[in-house]
Amino acid sequence: MQSENLLMSGELVWFAYAIVIVFSLVLGSFFNVVILRLPKQLQQQWTQDCCELLEQPAPTQEPFGLAFPNSHCPKCEAPIKPWHNIPVVSYLMLKGKCASCKASISLRYPVIEIATALLSVVVVNQLGFNWLSAAVLVFTWALINLTVIDFDTQLLPDSITLPLLWLGLIVNYYGLITDLPSAFWGAIFGYLSLWSVFWLFKLLTGKEGMGYGDFKLLAALGAWMGWQMLPLVIILSSLVGAAIGITLIVTKGRDKNIPIPFGPYLAIAGWIAMLWGSIITESYLQLAYVG
Repeated sequence: MQSENLLMSGELVWFAYAIVIVFSLVLGSFFNVVILRLPKQLQQQWTQDCCELLEQPAPTQEPFGLAFPNSHCPKCEAPIKPWHNIPVVSYLMLKGKCASCKASISLRYPVIEIATALLSVVVVNQLGFNWLSAAVLVFTWALINLTVIDFDTQLLPDSITLPLLWLGLIVNYYGLITDLPSAFWGAIFGYLSLWSVFWLFKLLTGKEGMGYGDFKLLAALGAWMGWQMLPLVIILSSLVGAAIGITLIVTKGRDKNIPIPFGPYLAIAGWIAMLWGSIITESYLQLAYVG
């Protein structure tokens, strides 16, 4: 009887993993829409706001949002049918081409879907099936969107960073990751640390080294993990940034003078610190103690 219960438990675990994978793939497909449309939606809103401020007529624009207009091929503008929008599967069935005009579909779409599923599985595997895992999944999904949007447009939308910050404080009100005072000061120190670097760099060079979205993202990371994790996040983001920056220069010949957004490095470092921050810190302290 005991072995049968263990078998049933194992079957349920695999079923739960399957649900996570399918749900994450669907979310990844939606994230492709968010990543593409949210910056355009913000730019449209900024244009309207500027015209109102300057008391000038706003340009005529069609309504644009995450839900409308319907998804279509950017080349031939043929609407994408529901069965052509199945995550990963449709891309493989269509062989990476539009069903109407046979134009190539960017490989990035299935990559983001698969990455969302893989990262979600890692979170669940590390933390188990519980409320903490559910919270960190939301944290992970937000960082995926912020990473790609910032890499594409050098924007970190407030509509993602600010809710992420508040959600971190709410999660830690219940003590899921750290205590509320640590989360509170983590948000404050996270924002002020990069804000101080920004103004020091601007005073010394007359240039802006980063955007305000980076301040808000680090504040959000501090709200989720507490002020104690901020030094590790900053160190890891520098290492990740150096590794990715050198790789881009070597493999793609990227110009050293072209600015690279800092948000993706913060997001990657924050995700690593969320799952393995304690292990990394303990390992470092042990090595330092031995040394």
